[in-house]
Parts: sequence; C-alpha cells; structure tokens
Amino acid sequence: MSTVDRRHFLMSSVALPVALKASALASPNDTVRVAVVGFNGRGRAHISAYLKMPNVEIAALCDVDQSVVDAGCKTIEAAGKKRPATYADFRKLLDDKSVDAVSIATPNFHHTLQTIWAVQAGKDVLVEKPVSYNMFEARQIVAAARKYNRIVQDGTGSQAWLHEARQKIKDGIIGDVYMARGLVFKWRDTIGRAKEEPVPPGVAYDLWTGPAPAKPFTRNRFHYNWHWQWDYGNGDIGNQGAHQMHAARFALGVRYPTKISSMGGHYLFDDDQETPNTQVATFEFEDGGKKKMLVFEVRHWISNNEAGIGERSAPVGGGTAEPMQSIGNIWYGSKGYLATGAGGWRTLMGPDQAPGPKSEAGAGVGGFANFIDVVRSRKREDQLAEIEEGALSTVLIHLANISYRTGRTLQFDPVSYTCKGDPEATAMFTRQQYRAPFTVPNVAGPGTE
Repeated sequence: MSTVDRRHFLMSSVALPVALKASALASPNDTVRVAVVGFNGRGRAHISAYLKMPNVEIAALCDVDQSVVDAGCKTIEAAGKKRPATYADFRKLLDDKSVDAVSIATPNFHHTLQTIWAVQAGKDVLVEKPVSYNMFEARQIVAAARKYNRIVQDGTGSQAWLHEARQKIKDGIIGDVYMARGLVFKWRDTIGRAKEEPVPPGVAYDLWTGPAPAKPFTRNRFHYNWHWQWDYGNGDIGNQGAHQMHAARFALGVRYPTKISSMGGHYLFDDDQETPNTQVATFEFEDGGKKKMLVFEVRHWISNNEAGIGERSAPVGGGTAEPMQSIGNIWYGSKGYLATGAGGWRTLMGPDQAPGPKSEAGAGVGGFANFIDVVRSRKREDQLAEIEEGALSTVLIHLANISYRTGRTLQFDPVSYTCKGDPEATAMFTRQQYRAPFTVPNVAGPGTE
C-alpha cells in the first residue's frame, strides 16, 4: 500500500482514535511553518501575508496546476526567501511532519475534506470561505476540529470593525435590532460557453475534480468559473456573499434560522452558468424567543447603492467612473441603522437619519496574523474567526440555495438538522455520491449523514 493510499485509509476511518493533542511547534525559534494550498486566486493573498510575518516560513506550496506552483515559487524567491517544497497532491504534503499549519484557498468543494485530512494529520488550518460545500460538511468540519483538537480558522469575519460593530449593536447603539441585510451588488459579466478540450499540460485534473463527479475539462469548469457550476461552487451568495452573510448573521447575534425562502434566476446572459446571478434570500430566526429577520440580495449587473455603501468613485484622469458595486451590510433598529462597507461602520439615527457614531477600530490585526498568534498560544478563545462561527454562516448559504433549487420555503429544525416535512430538501444536504477516494467522512457520528 502506498503512503498516499495508506494515509487516505487512515483519514477516512471514523474509528480513528483521538490521539492527537495540541503540541509544540515542530520548528525551532518559535517559527511557524505554513503550507499554502491553492493560490491561483485568493491564495496569493495568503502567500503575501505570510511573507510579511516574522518567524513564519512558507515551507510548502500545493496546487494541481504546475504553472501556478511555479508562479508561487517565484513570488517567494523574489521576496528573498528560500524555495519551498512543492506538491500537486495534498495528501503527500500532509506526510511532511515539519509543517505546522496549512492555509487552504482551494475551490469550495475541497475545503471540508482537506481540513479534515489536515487536522487528522496533526496540522492547524486556516480555510477560506465558505468553509463547506454543503450542509453535511458544515457539521463535519466543526466535529473534526473538536475531535482532533486543532486550531481551525475561517477565512472571513476577523475584521476588528466587525467585532466592534457586533458589540455596539449588542449594547443598543441603534436600539432594538430586528433585521439585517447583506448586499452583494457586484458586476459579473457573462462567462460565455466553453467547449470541451484536452486537459492543459501540467494540470492534475483528477486531483482538481476530487469529490465531484468526473466530467470532461472545459475552461468554465476550472479556474474561477467553477464558482458558477453546482458540482463545485455555491454561486455568488457563497462566493463574495460568504463575507456579507457571515457579517449579517454574526452581528445580528443569531445562529440557525427556522424559516428560509429564496428565489432568483440567471438573467440577461445565455452561457454556461448554472447558479443564479440574481438572488434574494430571506431568513427568520427565533433566537431567545424574539423573531429577527435577515435578508440577502445578490445582483450581478447595473444597480443602485444603499446607505452609502458602494458610492460611485470619481473618474480618474478624465476616464469613466468605476462600475458601482455595493457590497456590505445594514442592520436596522428602533433608533436607527448601522451600515458597513469598505471603510468600517457608521450609524444614521432617527427618522431624519442624522449621522451618529461611527467605527473607531480599523482593520486591526488581520485574520492571518490572528491565526498564527493562536497557533502559537493554543487559546481558541482568542480566535477572531473560529470555525464554528464560519460553519453557522455557511449553513445559511446552503439553505438559501436549497430553497432556490426546490422552489419553496423551508422549515429548518436545527435539533434534527433537517427540513421538517421536506425529505427532498433534506436529501440535498449532501452529495448523492462522493467520488472515491475523496469521500468526506462522517466525523460527527450517526444521524448526521
């Protein structure tokens, strides 16, 4: 049995004993050795962040595209650092016992499985949003973090101003808060239609496909455009929207919704996109006996701005202004509302919407730095974006998409983790079949299939 096959056998077994405990760093001088996994897009920010940190070494890079690996190595060497070890197969990377942590920016449908494999191998993990591809995986990623006692951090929700806004809302700055909104009015042009073609040289397409159904290669099933295919992505509500969904839920102070309704469609374009480019989702919560509402909107083309979020930028050098993109959140209370955009939060108070208090905290310590700090300290309570919070927000994304795809309102029961009276919707909590050997194990145990 090869090393990779043996590792997969061990990692897929839910009977694996809990033998891993928080331990000292493998490297001397308090240096954290990190492996960055997947960096054609968002992962480049991971590399950039770690390069700037003292006593952090990018020890390895992993990507299924050799051209991406080569570009990543050049970036690291250009920064005066030594060339890292490189891998195409994530499982082989996990055999390196000198790696303390992995930083995952692969496509959504790899996030949970790679995190589970990593914590089983004794690594800490920072995993990009959304932390799961479906409802089943949202439970498994948290269960694995707890079972194997590793630090696991979500890739969104660490901004200091968001935590400040949440506390201000809790303290009553805008009164009795009854609703939150998430806005993702982001320009997304057509992806066109892509023909089937041979897999590009240097691409390990079977590894890229992972747990998804095997399909012929096209450019719209690969770099970035996988976001808009149901086999791999969750649409823009789970892409850009994952940030705003988390902020909306987190600052509203709620956990699971009881009622979910979503509708929309793929408007204007005739192309390969399967996910909606325009979507409205509503969620009702009954936390603490009080009903609260969350409304989420995705628009892909010409749109307005709201609450000062996404105000048009001025033309530069006599050119045209940038397209208006309103991306942020609004919370509504009995005394006013609080809005967040790129520059923190601000309030508008009373019926006249008079300017009120605004954010004092800036971005603060970034999510990458916070992750490294907690890898060293082992104090989970210091995490700004702990995995359970990320999983709670991801559940909203999946429920909205299930409501959209079934065309009906869902009644969610968080105790049984089912949609009450709707076996079809509940069946959509997981894949019909995971493609072996890339099967997400049921770490949480019976009743969470």
